[in-house]
Order: sequence, then structure tokens, then C-alpha cells
Amino acid sequence: MIDLRILRAEPETVRASQRLRGDDVSLVDAALALDERRRAALTRFETLRAEQKSIGRGVAKAAGDEKAALLARAKTLADEVKAAQADADAAAVELDEVTMRIGNLVIDGVPAGGEDDYVVLRHVGTPRDFAAEYGPDFAVRDHLDLGELLGAIDTERGAKVSGARFYFLLGVGARLELALLTAAQNMAVEAGFVPVVTPTLVKPEIMRGTGFLGAHADEIYRVDADDMYLVGTSEVALAGMHADEILDLSTAPRRYAGWSTCYRREAGSYGKDTRGIIRVHQFNKVELFTYTSVDDAEAEHERLLALEERMLQLVELPYRVIDVAAGDLGSSAARKYDCEAWLPSQQRYLELTSTSNCTTFQARRLGIRERTASGETRTAATLNGTMATTRWLVAMLENHQQADGSVHVPAGLRPYLGGLEVLTPVDAGGRA
Repeated sequence: MIDLRILRAEPETVRASQRLRGDDVSLVDAALALDERRRAALTRFETLRAEQKSIGRGVAKAAGDEKAALLARAKTLADEVKAAQADADAAAVELDEVTMRIGNLVIDGVPAGGEDDYVVLRHVGTPRDFAAEYGPDFAVRDHLDLGELLGAIDTERGAKVSGARFYFLLGVGARLELALLTAAQNMAVEAGFVPVVTPTLVKPEIMRGTGFLGAHADEIYRVDADDMYLVGTSEVALAGMHADEILDLSTAPRRYAGWSTCYRREAGSYGKDTRGIIRVHQFNKVELFTYTSVDDAEAEHERLLALEERMLQLVELPYRVIDVAAGDLGSSAARKYDCEAWLPSQQRYLELTSTSNCTTFQARRLGIRERTASGETRTAATLNGTMATTRWLVAMLENHQQADGSVHVPAGLRPYLGGLEVLTPVDAGGRA
């Protein structure tokens, strides 16, 4: 939620942010008008209440016609006070609805434009030249071909059981995912993050507070019978964990690493990435989440990005880091960096991680404050970042494939796989 003080003092800053996002600028003026209406109604309410109290004191001392007149005025005032209160309350509700639709203020320096207007900050690692390694006739296998050869991925039976975009991970597929997520969790713990297994069903107010019930609400699964939502990331539960609390962040941020199953409807992706497990309805993820002071938020953002890059380097993937353009930010993010790994079968980069600085946007909606060293309270800042997900298997299988269909296991993951160095194809009976 936008800070009303900034909205009043710097409305053009908010308008400029809305323009950068490609969002509705008129919401700013609507919010300002409702704020003025609410404040005027509250002023009128307070004035009338003061008169009401004064008349109440006067009635006790008055007599005769004077007392009758005061009683008549008191009756009129009671109606006027109720009307002023009702007007203030109605304006507050409308104001809340409008401000909920205004995106977070974009941080200075974020690229302008939409999905294709990102800025590449750096490339790390070099994509393999398979033709040079195995000859010009070598056909790069995609992750699904490799996964089926290894007995690791079964999308046909996933669809039989649950429908399109579902899958089974079997054998080394299941082991590889668990190894990846465990390595990510361990790296996060070593960096000072508290491991958390989070709820995957949350209340509407928590989903709304994190900003996920806006323009992309159709991506979320809702359980109507219980009025609950399935999360698309443990960020939601981690943000809601400290709702309506005051945190002591004076010595260090609160840092969590949430492990959860995630659910997304993929409502806007019809016909896109339908093969394999690139874009699915259910997956597992380790998500970093930080509560920190506003002053330290940008430095913490760089810290989260550095951790994501360490994890990508652990699994030996070539990748690039992009600064996402304002028009492609979620409503909560003031800035977002993506890490995209090279995908050999499609000769393109595939997003594997995102890290967002949400400044005070989520915390203000959820009532999360910090107590400063001086004892004052102010809205905290929240940040999030992906440490590893099921989708990483796509890039790992493709980038580490070998000519015979086997797959090299990155050295950093071998301790989590009992020392296994190579994933080998299985025969028709499912044996390696």
C-alpha cells in the first residue's frame, strides 16, 4: 500500500511511478480526492462532537425554554455526528480500495518499459558448444527427453492423474530435486536465514496484504468452501507470519528461508511452454524472505541476489542477471532482479530466480512495523528471493547432458546424492 504521506506531499512522484508501470495514473487523483473527503468529514465530525459535548454540559445547567432549545439542538447534532462519521467511514473504505490498486513506488534507476525492456547487468559462465564437443550432427536433447531417458520425469501419467501441466518426478528426478532444495536450504542457513516449512493455504487478508490479489489474481487457486488460497510462493505465508507485529530490527534483519509446495493456475500462459515441466501448476521452492529497515533494504536486495548467484554457480549453470523493467514488476516490487539460465534446447535464457525489494509496501498493508533504536516505530521493509525451484531441473538436465543421454551431476550436489557423479539412462524395466 502506498504511503499516504508521500501521496499527499509528492503526488507527481506517484503519478510518474504509475506511468513507468503502465498503470492507471487517474488512481492517484482519485485517492487524493477521497483522502481530502475523509479528512474533511473527520474534521466536521470532531467539530460536531465538540459542540455536542458542550451542549451536554449546558443542558445540566439550563432550564425552561433554554433547556428545550438545547435538547432540540442536541438531537439534531446527534444525527449530524452520525452522518459525518458515516461519511468519513465510507470515504476511508473507498480510499483503501483505491490505494490498494496503486503499485509500489518504483525505485530510481529501474528501466522504463515492459517485459522486453529489461537491462542485462552481467553474464556469468559460458554456454556449452555441443557441436564442438560431440560433432556437428549432435542433436541437443531437451529436458523432457532426458528426463524420460533417466526415468526421472513422467508428464503423461501426471496428466492422467491431475490434468495438463502436472507431472511425476521419479527415481533420480525426485532425488535431484530434493538434493537441489536441500543444498539451497543449507546455503541459506549458512548465510543466517532461519529455515521454515510454511503453510500453503492462507487467509484472504494475507494474500491481499502481500499484493497477490490485484491484476494477477486469476493465477491463484482459491478453495471456495473454506475461503482460503493456495500460495504460489512461501513469500505469502512468510510475509503474513508477522502481520500486526512490531519487530526489533535494530541489531539485524529477520531472515527466513521458506520451503513449500507452490501452486499457480498459469491462466495467462495458454499454449506457452506446454512441453515438460517449465511452466506447471505445482512445484517446490526454497524462498528467501527478509524483514529489514527501510534504510538497509537496497543493500539487503543485493545480498539476496548474491546468494541466488552463489546457488546458480553451485549447480554450474551459465546465466545472466537482468534488471526488470518497471512495466514488468509485480505491484509489490519497487525493483526486481531476475537470474536466467541458458536453455540449450531452445537457445534462450529461462528465468530461474527473482528477487524483489518491496520496500514498505507489503508491511504497510499487513501492519508490520519495526522499533527503531530510539524507541519509535515505523513501517518495516520486506524483500524476497528465489533460492531454488523445481524448474531448475530443466536447466540442469539440459546444460549437463552428455552424448549418451546421461547427465553430469554438479560437484556441489554430489554430497546430497550419496556421491553420485552421473545420472544414467534406464532400460525398459526402469533399471539404470
